[in-house]
Parts: sequence; C-alpha cells; structure tokens
Amino acid sequence: MNNDYLRIEKAIQFIRAHVNKQPSLQQVAAHVGLSPYHFQRLFRQWAGISPKRYLEFLTVGHGKWLLACSRSVLQATYDVGLSSPSRLHEQFITVQGGTPGEYKSHGGGLQIDYGIHTGPFGDMLIAQTRRGICLLAFVTETTQPIELARLRRLYTKAEIKQNQDTTAPTAQRIFPAPEPSNNQIHLAVKGTNFQIAVWRALLQIPYGRVISYNQLANTVARADAVRAVANAVAANPVNVLIPCHRVLRANGEIGGYRGGIDLKKELLAWEAYNTEQNESLAPPA
Repeated sequence: MNNDYLRIEKAIQFIRAHVNKQPSLQQVAAHVGLSPYHFQRLFRQWAGISPKRYLEFLTVGHGKWLLACSRSVLQATYDVGLSSPSRLHEQFITVQGGTPGEYKSHGGGLQIDYGIHTGPFGDMLIAQTRRGICLLAFVTETTQPIELARLRRLYTKAEIKQNQDTTAPTAQRIFPAPEPSNNQIHLAVKGTNFQIAVWRALLQIPYGRVISYNQLANTVARADAVRAVANAVAANPVNVLIPCHRVLRANGEIGGYRGGIDLKKELLAWEAYNTEQNESLAPPA
C-alpha cells in the first residue's frame, strides 16, 4: 500500500480522535513521523488543501449541509432527464448486467483477470472480464482474501487468475481528478434486476453531491423499500465507480461503507473539495 496514504489516513484518524483538543500541526506531524513542513507538503499534495481545511469536510454538519445543497441539484437533474450535471458521469461509465448464460452457468467459461493496485486511497482489488470491470474494492492485507473470496462466490465456475498487466491500465483510470476522461469505463456486474436498477441510479448522483437512502428509493420508484435499496447499495461490487459512498442517512450521518466509514468520509471530503474548487461552493463556517 502507498506509504503516503497510510500516513494521511493515520493523521486523519488522529485529528478526528482528538478533535476536541484541536491538535496542532506539529502534534499531528509528530504522530505520523514527519516534520511539520513535510507533513503539510504531503497533505497538500494529496488533498490540495491544509489538514485543518480538509477536516471541515468530514463533519456530520457538513453532511447535513451537503444533503440540503444536493437536494435541489438532484431534483433538477431528475426533472430534466439527467441532462446535467450527472449526464457526464452516466456517459463516462456504462453498466451492463451479466448475460443470462453467465448467470445460469455461474461464470462458467468466463475468464476473470484481477490485480492489486495502489491509488490515492490505498490498495484496490480490480477484477475484469473482456466486457468490463466486475469487481472493484479497497483492500488491506486483512481484507484482500475476503474480497477475493467474494469474487469467487460471485463467479464460482469462472477461471480467475491474477494478471497485473491486464488490470494496470484500468487502475490508472479510476481516479482522474476531478474530471472524467472522454474514454468510457465499462462495468460488467452480476446482480438481480433490482440491484442493477439501484446501481444505475447511483450513477445519476453528480460528483461532489450526496443523496439519502429515502431519496434513492424514490428514484427507483420503490419509496416503500428503503431497506431493500440499502441492501442493494451495500451489495455494490464496484466501489467508487458506482458511487455508493454518496448515499448518507437522512440526518446527514455517514452510514456504513464496505471499505470502512473513515474511507467513506475521505472520499466524500475529496469530492466535496474538488467540487468547491470547480463550482465555488463553500461549506458552512
């Protein structure tokens, strides 16, 4: 895993744990084994802002504000048929369900290549077929075997092998910051019709915005099935690209995330900052 991200993650955890004491830059830097100058430089290189400014995006208060701010944008987006701003993301990423034959055969005859690659938020396990990415998960040494077992459960009869060379070009396209490229990323996922409908709805959430589980249920015309929608979100096999991290509880709390709550907060903060830079949005004081 990228040592820079490990230091960043350790620093964020330290600041959050001591938020009431408001630790100084010197204290945080010492905690991660760097001088204040080098830590500040490292953090700005990773996030684009100071540690103190970045942590403003990690609060529940900011989650509530972001939900309120997103509501009007999302409603307008849905009202005009997803013409803007989510259309760019929708065109950037295409989602295909598995073919009936693949579903029936449990992946029999399917070749899946996977690789472990380092990104700005740590290591990622990327698995793909010829049709597209079928699994993307953030992993640690502990969770990597768990995610590989998940992949094998989804495709019990597929030929699954590690092939870093095949997945490396895909890994380089996961985090184009902050604008997506013109080249599409294709996802070939396995799920029920309902799950795939929810995952496609997630793609409609614009970059830097969030939605509540209730709002998401409404978008798939299942307002009475919030729990089922939440379960479909949790079953998302392609983290980040299908942005389940953009779903919060109605009160602005973060909720769960397969990669961990801290990672979900960091992803939202990263996106919120980039959106603020692009759209001159400012969080509350």
